[in-house]
Parts: sequence; structure tokens; C-alpha cells
Amino acid sequence: MTKGTTGATGTTGTTGAGTERPPHEAAVAGDRAAVLEALAGSRLFVLVARLHADTPGFTPPLLVQPDPATPGRMCVTVLTSGALPPWHPDWVFEAIGLDELGRRWPPGARWLTVDPGTPYAVTLDAGPGKRRAWAKAQARSGGPRTGRLLTLGTGPLHGPAAHGLAVGAHLAVHNGLVWNALGAAYEGYATDRSRLRNPWGVHDRATYRKTLESLLAARLVGRTYESVLRIRQGLAGRLGRTPTAPEWSAALTDALARHRSGPEEAADAHEALRLAVTYEDRFRADGVLGAGERVDTLTAFDHGRAVNLVRLALGARLCDPEEAEQAVLRIGARARQAYGSWAEFSLGYSLARVMHVDADDPSGATYAQSLAQHRLLTRDPRSPYRNLAWS
Repeated sequence: MTKGTTGATGTTGTTGAGTERPPHEAAVAGDRAAVLEALAGSRLFVLVARLHADTPGFTPPLLVQPDPATPGRMCVTVLTSGALPPWHPDWVFEAIGLDELGRRWPPGARWLTVDPGTPYAVTLDAGPGKRRAWAKAQARSGGPRTGRLLTLGTGPLHGPAAHGLAVGAHLAVHNGLVWNALGAAYEGYATDRSRLRNPWGVHDRATYRKTLESLLAARLVGRTYESVLRIRQGLAGRLGRTPTAPEWSAALTDALARHRSGPEEAADAHEALRLAVTYEDRFRADGVLGAGERVDTLTAFDHGRAVNLVRLALGARLCDPEEAEQAVLRIGARARQAYGSWAEFSLGYSLARVMHVDADDPSGATYAQSLAQHRLLTRDPRSPYRNLAWS
């Protein structure tokens, strides 16, 4: 793994794809091509009145304003995620790429300013020829990279809030977002709202709170999966060791018979056992689960997704920062009750993820992703799992 700094305001990151060069460093070095490459691979945001953002079919024009560093110079301003101002109920931030900036460029503006008023500010000439290069840079980059561990230097790094946010680190890494922020935007106002609608079916505060409570209670991870793991946990308590797969299967068959389960329910339960055995064996072969060790609960999956839900709701203005922080604290507390360490939590999340998508992922890509994310979070010295005490 190589370590680097990305974004414009002290966001540190770890990635397997090489070290990125921040825009301001490339600008200081006079490397215009590197500036464009860095911006094309960064998450950029523009300020929008929430009233305009909520108006169907309306795309507000980009705001043109004076450059605070150069009087008389008119600029369009974009911000990186680390430079966003505090959350406000009536002002939101939409994600935008260099290509879209070029398409929507307003008359009367000749300059693009990134993070003005910060030590990392960058100003680019935005003449017609320059803007054509923006689209090419965006196409080459493919947009912001995912699979990265990103930490916001101004976000919570210690204490209960940081612990609760770290519960959602798997999804933050998966999406290439900072793990330790409760701020003005998550992925962007429109995207945050869309991700709440699909897959969560969240359209308003009431459905958000109902879904959050379901995730806090771990009601969405799968009753069958949890009950099958509990049968093994109970058997392990009686045997004083982790049962073998045949012992577990026999105990499951007995439990299903006692409860007079139907054929379909029994088939689902034995399939859950098969998936758990298969993936735990793979984790052992890859050195992240020891011989005789096991995963007793998959609640980490719901708790991790709950943090993501809270951050989406905050970005979509379905809750405020105080409510979001209280929710994150509750999630962290629930996770601590279910697991004894970050490593146990991470394995619970990883196992749940691969079990849920097994039938839809014959390529094995999800397993490889989950294994890489677990290793990154439990081994990288910058990870919150290495720097925050579990209890």
C-alpha cells in the first residue's frame, strides 16, 4: 500500500492505486496537466440554494463572484470535500465534475477557483480552449477513485463520535469517501437523496427514522443468517470449542425439526450454513480468521450501513448535525455490545456482505473487495481501527 494526501484541506488517504498529487502542490510546481488530473480525480462541489435544488427540472446557473485574492477577477468557485463550510438547512452542495463545469460555464467568468480563502486555493484560466482540456482530463481520470481510506484532518479523530463514524468505515472506503465527517454533503445533495430513495425507500424524516431504528436493531441483516449463527454459538458453548461443520449442520437440523420448519425455511437455513462455512474457510485460508475462530453475529452489517444512512440523511437535510451525531453515538454503542474488537466487527461486516451477494457475484469480486477492505482497516497504521480503542 502507498500512502498519500488527497483533497485540498488536509485529507490524508491510503490507496492501492499509487500516491496522488494534490491540486495545490501541482499548481505550485507549475504542472498544469497534473492540476487537471488531480481535480478530475477529486470530489468537487458547488453551492446551491436548497429551494433551487428541490425544483424539478431546474438546473441553477453556476454562481459567478469576485476572486477574494485578486480584485476585479470574476470566478466560478468549487470546493473540495474538506473545504465545505458548516451544514446549513437552506444551502446545499451538489457534486460536479470538470466536464460538467465546462458544459455549464457561465458568460462573464474567465477563472475557476478551487477552495478560495484557504492555504490550498488554486485558480485556473477557464478560457474556451482551457475548458476543452477539462473534459479530456475528466474522461481520462474516470472520476474520484474508490477503495481508499480517507481521513479528514478537521473531523473527529478520537472519542465516541469518531468511534461511531468508524463503524461505517467499510462503506466509506468502498465509496472513496472520508470516514470521519458529519458535514454539509456526503456525496452531493441530489446523490444523497437518490441513494436514500433507492435502495432504502427513504423519502422523508419519518421513513428515515424508521429505517434507522431497524438498522440499529439489526433487523435487516437477515433473520435466518443470524439464527443459524446463534445455533452454532450455543453449540460451541456446550462443547467448549468451535463445532465442526457436520456438528453444526446436525444441530441445525435438530433445531429445524423442533420448530417444525417447512422445507423452504430448512433449505434457506442450510444454505446460510453453507455460505458461512465457505467464506469463513476462505477467510482462514487468507489469514484473517484463525483456526477455531468464528463469526457469531452479522449485526456489523446493519450497524455499518446505519452510519451510511445517517450521513446520507444529513446530506439530504432529513436530519440536522446534532441529531446525526446522536444517532452515530447510538450506533457505536450498539456495535460495542455485539463485538469485542474492531477485528471481530470488521469480520462480521465482511462475512455478512459476501453472504448477501454470493448468488449475484460469481466472479468473486465482492469477496476480493471485502477482504481488501478488511485488511486495509485492520492493518493500515492510519486506520481508525488501529487508532481508536474498541471499548
